[in-house]
Amino acid sequence: MLEFPRWKKIWLSGLTLLAILAALPSLLSVVNVRWPEALPDPMVNLGLDLAGGSHILLEADPDEVAALRLENAEETVRSLMRDAEPRIRIGDLSTANGRLSFMLENGSDVDRARELLLPFVNGTGMTREWELSVVDRSRVILTPTEDGLSTAVAQAMDSATEVVRRRIDELGTREPTIIQQGDNRIVVQVPGLENPDQLKDLLGQTAALEFKLVDQTALPSDVAQGIAPPGSQIVPYAPGTPFEGQSIAVRRLGGIQGDSLVNAQQTFDQQNNEAVVSIEFDQQGASRFARLTTENVGKPFAIILDGEVLSAPNINEPIRGGAAQISGSFTAESANALAISLRSGALPVDLAVVEERTVGPDLGADSIRKGLLAMMIGSVAVIVLMIVSYGRFGVYATAALVLNVLMLLGIMAIMGTTLTLPGIAGFVLTIGAAVDANVLINERIREERKRGRRVVAAVENGYKEASRAIYDANVTNFIAGVLLFLFGSGPIRGFAVVLIIGLFTSVFTAVTLTRMWVAGWLRKTRPTDLNI
Repeated sequence: MLEFPRWKKIWLSGLTLLAILAALPSLLSVVNVRWPEALPDPMVNLGLDLAGGSHILLEADPDEVAALRLENAEETVRSLMRDAEPRIRIGDLSTANGRLSFMLENGSDVDRARELLLPFVNGTGMTREWELSVVDRSRVILTPTEDGLSTAVAQAMDSATEVVRRRIDELGTREPTIIQQGDNRIVVQVPGLENPDQLKDLLGQTAALEFKLVDQTALPSDVAQGIAPPGSQIVPYAPGTPFEGQSIAVRRLGGIQGDSLVNAQQTFDQQNNEAVVSIEFDQQGASRFARLTTENVGKPFAIILDGEVLSAPNINEPIRGGAAQISGSFTAESANALAISLRSGALPVDLAVVEERTVGPDLGADSIRKGLLAMMIGSVAVIVLMIVSYGRFGVYATAALVLNVLMLLGIMAIMGTTLTLPGIAGFVLTIGAAVDANVLINERIREERKRGRRVVAAVENGYKEASRAIYDANVTNFIAGVLLFLFGSGPIRGFAVVLIIGLFTSVFTAVTLTRMWVAGWLRKTRPTDLNI
């Protein structure tokens, strides 16, 4: 166990040096020393409790999910009845009282309608989503089930959480914490974000993009009073547009949703140099967009974002190729924000900010100072105790302790992990684990010497026997760390990351490196006794 060929020494020393170099940018940033820009600069990201940042709690309204389900169900029912062979004519469709009902013009179509609606009613999962009943032999009623609504809310929240994650990633922030809380809430923590209002604006925007035909049969006087023709709806113009304060009537069904977008970028209009958002549809969306514009040349269509009209231009010619532009008195910043929202996808439900906290960096700086002070006091006390107790072997343990901290910091920088206040506690715990390993080794060597073994045999057996206990203890800690990481969240996961990495670095430095140093010293000096 004390044999170390030259290649192994070079490998272990190089690995240690590489980890230490990776820790330098983070260490220099603490003392405000700039790292050369030409060199790689892996950094340890600081969590919200250390670097400051924004904490936002978002909440969705389950009633809105139910309303959206009814609207989608209405379009599905109309499509199924219209595409039936022969066509099933319906009338008097209503979504009142949270259920969908419609009248069949021909009562003999009840069985055909029931058969067409059965797959929709049953849904694609194990939960029945709607209850179907027939009243007066011609009126079909679809009532949402509680299980179906609960499943819809859960799916909407899962999708909303993923959309929020994509939007924040577009901001370029590192290691945000995004977790679902309860049935209809999402917690968002973004360390180091200097503009929390930007985060609120980005997350508060649903980014539901729609293209709908303008209902030209609507009378201006009726629109001004909020009265829409059958099959249409009143939509106001967005603030900042030329027609702010006015509204128009658009067809409720038959438009194009923004879920077919594959790209959105902030660009500039070549004619007037105004900021616009250039969008691209996927193949299916491009085909639908081309058909819509081809069939309605000369008619106006409205570009609607989150229930507000951005513009309502005329369709001068068919728009093919799946590319279009969205204009609406944008600035470059607002156009870029909209492009981010569209690229990341529309939120399936509106999210309201119900709690907001901004953590200043002063609190984090104080936490860092106190954490470093605690680590320094503990380290100095341990170093003094080790040197007094074990002499030369205590010096080796001290050197291993310092390298352990530097390697841990370097590996965290290379992995781009986030250091939180509990993570600093993990640092202190790692120091204790590393020292504990050296104590086990040194005490075992003492015992071997007391039994009369020669120096080399005592050292070899000491490392061999102590290593078994060290490995067993660290395997147990590793399992605990993995479970904390898998089932914990936020600060708990930050602690687990430091703990897991620290287990590897402490074993490497306390066992492997010290054994290499001791072996070199024994071969060089050939001592006849040990002062340990």
